[in-house]
Amino acid sequence: MAAPVTGRSQFLYIFVYYFIFLVGWQKGVIFVNLYLRERSDYLYRLSKLFNYSLNRQMKQDMKFAQKSNEIFDDATRLYHVSDDVDAVVENPYKAGSVEHTLFAKNWIDAVQWHLEDIIRDPEIDPVAALALKRRIDRSNQDRTDMVEELDSFFREKYKDVTVAADARFNTESPAWALDRLSILALKIYHMQAEVNREGEASSEHIAKCRAKLDVLLQQRADLTQAIDELLDDIAAGRKYMRVYRQMKMYNDPETNPVLYGAAASK
Repeated sequence: MAAPVTGRSQFLYIFVYYFIFLVGWQKGVIFVNLYLRERSDYLYRLSKLFNYSLNRQMKQDMKFAQKSNEIFDDATRLYHVSDDVDAVVENPYKAGSVEHTLFAKNWIDAVQWHLEDIIRDPEIDPVAALALKRRIDRSNQDRTDMVEELDSFFREKYKDVTVAADARFNTESPAWALDRLSILALKIYHMQAEVNREGEASSEHIAKCRAKLDVLLQQRADLTQAIDELLDDIAAGRKYMRVYRQMKMYNDPETNPVLYGAAASK
């Protein structure tokens, strides 16, 4: 249990924040932790309380795409604990929150990633492959629905922004850019796994995958910055959103001629 913040500890608490403000949070945190760990257990418990508060503040200061990366990475790692396309996960975020949707979105992406692996097995039973293909189709629809749910969140969030007369729009909505960010989390995870196959895969394979991993990491950094800049522009009225619903026709029995043709022939 963390020690209560009394007069003496409150003074230390304020001093620590002021020190970090002067030297920068990275150097400050390292120095303060080293110092406090050498002191009494009481001060060490105080350092843990300080770290908890600082981590909360850092998360609050993170921009939306940066936070999304953390959620996507956490969901990807959690999927690979069981590495089972039928595993049931307990979403750690509050139902109805945007974080809940982001986590669920990446979980669906992770499951579908592995469904796509399974269906490419050259020895797969044709009946099982057909069932798997239909499952992938349903998964794609669920992914699309979640992206559109995220775009609805952004439309609601920025609905009262005064748009500048010379404001521009993007061909891609924020949510579809986040969709690419979620897939990048999976690509990076699996490419890192390939890099870690030393002693199992050839050195040429490792080197090739390491080069690809570098590109993926740069791509994620660039896309993260671009999304956050886009959201900043939307919030400031420099850009505005146009959301084009996907309107997938092949899943709709009223727009797929095979489906409505089959229904009419009955």
